[in-house]
Amino acid sequence: MTAAQPADAGTQAQVERLRAGLADPPREAAPMMRWWWFGPAVERAELDRELTVMAAAGLGGVEVAYVYPLEPATTTLLSESFLADLRFAAERVRELGLRFDLTLGTGWSFGGPHIDTALAARRLRWDRREITPGPLRIGATSPWPGEELVAAYLGDGSEQETPDVFTPLPVTDGEVRVPDGRGPRQVLLVWSEPTGQNVKRAAAGAEGPVLDHYSAAATQRHLEAFGDPLLDAVDPALVGSVFCDSLEVYAADWTPALPEEFERRRGYPLLPVLPALLSTDPATAAVRADYHRTLVELYEENFVAVVQRWAAGRGVPFRLQGYGVPPATVASYRFADLFEGEGWGWKRLTQTRWASSAAHRYDRPVVSAEVWTWLHSPSFRATPLDLQGEAHEHLLNGVNQLIGHGWPYSPPDAPGLGWFFYAAGAYDDRNPWWPAMPGLVAALSRLSWLLRQGSPVADVAVYVPLTDVLAGMGSATGGSLDAWRETARRVPAEVTAAVREHGLDYDLVDDEVLDGLDPGRYPVVVVPATTTVPEPTRAWLAAVQERGGTVLRVGSPVDVGGRAVAAGSLAAALGEVLEPLLVPDRPTPSLGVVVRRTAGAEVVLLANTGPEPLQRSLTSRSPHTRYEQWDPVTGRLVRAGALADGLALELEPYQATALLLSDAPAPAEPALPAAAHGSSTPLADGWSVTFPGEAPAPVDVPHVWEETGRPGFSGTARYATTVELDALPDGARVVLDLGGVTPVGDAGADEGLVGPSYRARVRGPVGEVATVEVNGTGCGVLWCPPYRVDVTDAVRPGRNEVVLEVANTAANALSVDEEIHRLAAEAERRDGRRFRMQQLDRAAESVRSGLLAAPTLRVHAPAPPG
Repeated sequence: MTAAQPADAGTQAQVERLRAGLADPPREAAPMMRWWWFGPAVERAELDRELTVMAAAGLGGVEVAYVYPLEPATTTLLSESFLADLRFAAERVRELGLRFDLTLGTGWSFGGPHIDTALAARRLRWDRREITPGPLRIGATSPWPGEELVAAYLGDGSEQETPDVFTPLPVTDGEVRVPDGRGPRQVLLVWSEPTGQNVKRAAAGAEGPVLDHYSAAATQRHLEAFGDPLLDAVDPALVGSVFCDSLEVYAADWTPALPEEFERRRGYPLLPVLPALLSTDPATAAVRADYHRTLVELYEENFVAVVQRWAAGRGVPFRLQGYGVPPATVASYRFADLFEGEGWGWKRLTQTRWASSAAHRYDRPVVSAEVWTWLHSPSFRATPLDLQGEAHEHLLNGVNQLIGHGWPYSPPDAPGLGWFFYAAGAYDDRNPWWPAMPGLVAALSRLSWLLRQGSPVADVAVYVPLTDVLAGMGSATGGSLDAWRETARRVPAEVTAAVREHGLDYDLVDDEVLDGLDPGRYPVVVVPATTTVPEPTRAWLAAVQERGGTVLRVGSPVDVGGRAVAAGSLAAALGEVLEPLLVPDRPTPSLGVVVRRTAGAEVVLLANTGPEPLQRSLTSRSPHTRYEQWDPVTGRLVRAGALADGLALELEPYQATALLLSDAPAPAEPALPAAAHGSSTPLADGWSVTFPGEAPAPVDVPHVWEETGRPGFSGTARYATTVELDALPDGARVVLDLGGVTPVGDAGADEGLVGPSYRARVRGPVGEVATVEVNGTGCGVLWCPPYRVDVTDAVRPGRNEVVLEVANTAANALSVDEEIHRLAAEAERRDGRRFRMQQLDRAAESVRSGLLAAPTLRVHAPAPPG
């Protein structure tokens, strides 16, 4: 299609569909919530109320998670009464048009009383001791239940050095028999033992060991004991998916079948070479890689694939957070139906990127992320702007389904703030800022829906040096058993940052991912430092270059062709090879870009991820001729024009915008004209404030609640003033502007916080949300930059009353709430230590509530003729 040709009917229809989705996205794209049920102890009236509130806010559904008791449990998990409550909730969800997902276990990781020692997660324990010359007999049994001797070895030398060779020792009649010898020697006993890990945060009646994820029998036993009762009680037709949270089976590196499986898969026996796991010698790296590769395969085949087949047999999809321990690779996701990640940081290699890369490779159109897990710790500190900012970072990582972490069930008669999870946030209607939630949900729904259209555009593949990752696992090498974590250690942060700051996107690829992948898919492949590249991967990289692609080796001593560049020079090297779809007039490290390509159009998410406003001129290499810019918060067109004229981009801190690039003519509804000239009236005087249960009182603005005797108040206050207006010129628009934002703090401000605690690093003109009313007419809710709202239809000549209903967070109330401390202490005395409330002492740090700046009323009139 040339620039002179009009859009064909198919393109026009596609663009109209995109416009309609931006204006009114379907519910299926809306964020969901993890719904914590404590105990279990729930009441159906409250279940109904909470679901109704979620639906009214536009949320898309729930993922039910059953966790520790906060008060005496009214029933046990999987009891008839619990399952009846679960069935009630599922049916109510259907009536409300929401999605209902079920977690396949209590707490995490999977397990419980149905898992005995034979099916529990196991690990190796190494007992190495120096002995003197002379024969020795050592008992091959342990006083600890479930421990088994795997093998015994003898090596020369003192314990200060690792022997070059460990020779297997025989075990006879329950004894390890050490022959006579000369000089100092070492005996190495290798034991298999249960990890001892119990299910964390378990509900009442569900306590027990974590299962062995390398054992199909253990997985099947859990599904029979836990999964089947759930789906026998709840019609599978009502279930959106069954879910497995992140893999957190600490130190699990053994299963009884491992020696047999290792030899079958790797072609040589395991036990003679098992001491290689204690070595850092490059000569034994292949053994360590083979060992951990076998664990990966056993996890894939005996856990993920088993659960997926079971779920398919019950008619539901299986959704998986596939990272952690057991070791799971990018390719391991392929055994599940729905892929999920977590972790914000659009320039870093996150678990979110782990999941989205797999989704792109295995053609999963929807990829989800657990969001807001550590948002502005502790609970109730988070603002709608925090939620928006972190959500954007997940969307920039390729996600298009957000699952909030989360929504704590709380009984209506719970004292204080009620029940909430020991960690993460509480994003329910106990937050005074709740009036902003529908707008936030709508904005994120629009972007999530938009990022499901067409196919992802990633011009760069970043190779995961999988053999090195596997060889580097284990405590002897200073590594973990988490493939994602070990990959992040080996791929320099400069690599992923250089790709993203250049306006490009990338996918992670490992050796399994490359199997069957078109070598022409990625114009550039980046290979980070590695010592080993398997022959099939070498052949694939050669095919990339034969197809005209570029291979860039970053610090890699392995020559796989292409060009060697330093990590700090990668951005320049990329610039020589690739030009992004949109090119700003100067470097913009805080501008995140995601592109999707559809038939007849490209859709683009642009997000300012920093605390400073952005003003840039963009040029485009799109084959299309026109652009439309849409505001995800309002669902309205901002502007449209010809790409040849360039695009002037203005983004407030943490603001996002959506672009449609096509050849379709602009929509019939015009964008609001930019202000040509007008007047401004500061609303600095004449304010009154009314707190609940009190009479109006005059107040000066700025007005900070914490500085005027209300440090523990969480709620809403009504600010009111009046302003005189002349008659408006024809075509004029009137805008109420609460003011700009001020950058505050830096990454150092998070020191000591639990987890990677995201926060928007600005202070706005209102703390935290303002519902605007003019002359009794509701005009909107302001919770993010720009804090402006069009009030044209509400104002009139003469006297006008301006009202701001200002709401803060619940952090102030949390800072003075003693009930949660009592609740947690009593729960620990009654049920043991299953959780610890986190950082409640920091609830009130730097909180500022109220009307923090004087608003301005601006009249924007069209320019006079001529």
